Amino acid sequence: MKLFAASCFTLAIFLYTEVAFSQTTGISQARNANQELARDIFRELIEINTTVNMGCTKAAEAMAARLRSAGFPENDIILAGPQPQHMNLVVRYHGKGTKPPILFIGHLDVVEALRQDWSFDPFTFREIDGYFYGRGTTDMKDEDADMISILIRLRQEKFLPERDIIVALTEDEEGGNANGVRWLLENRNDLIKAEYCINPDGGGGDIKNGREMIMAIQTSEKVYADFTLETHNKGGHSSLPVKDNAIYQMAEALTRLSGCDFPISLNETTRMFFQRSAQIETGQVKADMLAVSALPVDTSAANRLAKSAPNYNSQMRTTCVATRISGGHANNALPQSVTANINCRLLPDDNIDHVTAVLKNIIDDPRVELACTNAAVPGPLSPMRKDVLDAVDNITASMWPGVVVTPVMATGATDGRHLRSAGIPVYGVSGMFGDVDDVRAHGKDERIGVKEFYNGVEFMYRLMKTLSSDRIK
Repeated sequence: MKLFAASCFTLAIFLYTEVAFSQTTGISQARNANQELARDIFRELIEINTTVNMGCTKAAEAMAARLRSAGFPENDIILAGPQPQHMNLVVRYHGKGTKPPILFIGHLDVVEALRQDWSFDPFTFREIDGYFYGRGTTDMKDEDADMISILIRLRQEKFLPERDIIVALTEDEEGGNANGVRWLLENRNDLIKAEYCINPDGGGGDIKNGREMIMAIQTSEKVYADFTLETHNKGGHSSLPVKDNAIYQMAEALTRLSGCDFPISLNETTRMFFQRSAQIETGQVKADMLAVSALPVDTSAANRLAKSAPNYNSQMRTTCVATRISGGHANNALPQSVTANINCRLLPDDNIDHVTAVLKNIIDDPRVELACTNAAVPGPLSPMRKDVLDAVDNITASMWPGVVVTPVMATGATDGRHLRSAGIPVYGVSGMFGDVDDVRAHGKDERIGVKEFYNGVEFMYRLMKTLSSDRIK
């Protein structure tokens, strides 16, 4: 079975090269039609403004219309949300029902993009020199388009999976999470209840120096938290300075914080990340990666890796950093109060009480008040599923030979944390590759390579089909 599947994948890769095809063959016509469908849906989504003030209903309705035209029953296409302007789309592709459903999620909302900041209108879809441009081309309307186009393709093929496939396109991932996945969990949990979830907003491929290097599967996320430090003083006239100065107290506390690190702590995901990433490294870095992936962890190797790259450091420990500071009230007055914000990203198995205790120990000054002002709900680590890992391994090997597949822990945040907290394991998987030295998500002239987009669509098609039919055992 695997040999046959591998042969099919190899044939598909051959057909996907830039060699001119004979237009008389059915398979070439089908491939071109699938690409055109994905591109057309992608264009439509990019040209619908779904920034926070606009809402996502228009985009959700446009995708629902696509599905209706493709023959999806009305009862399987649900628009639901807290307000008419802020609706989410959930569609169900029915299978045999022999196993619980798989959920695929993607957010329709995008961050603001101002015309004066871009080289052209950010809400006009453009293809220039091998790239698609527009707000959301990488975060993440590329994946929204591929999931809708794939559902239509599967229906055209009359594909019957073993289990239902649920696709939820939501809003508010970029804006605060009051809507979207969180709202659906709290109000329409029946629509998205599944054995596990694939989240294309996490994971994906890295290109370095023009070469595909890493395919990541996100199995966990660090937990966001903000702490406030405050110092207070009676103040006075600046012509009569004293050593007891609120700004100096805060400066001393922040200096102590800058010089201290949280303990090294690896989990199943980060150990496998370093073990697999070592395959593309050499010398000391490779040796250190292998050393930290073993038990017990080699702390000297871990510290060398932490100093070599911020990402490696963040993978191995909870981090806290000063991000804002304000204080004083007049140029000619001693400060009466100073406030600083400390942003922390907790490991999935860490907790607020522990971080609070560590920060108090580091600051070690009773004059500096510490309070947690924003603690996100933690989402536990999703245990690596063999079927998901095998599917991504096999498809990646067939499409990008030599690319290393590895689980990763995201240092940022996605909607996956809400599902993990609700007991639904989440795996961030995407076939979209991007250049690590040219990341434009949330920035000017956001873009994705044309080839990378079409390859990503094909990857997700194979993944959705494989996982729902249990072709990987």
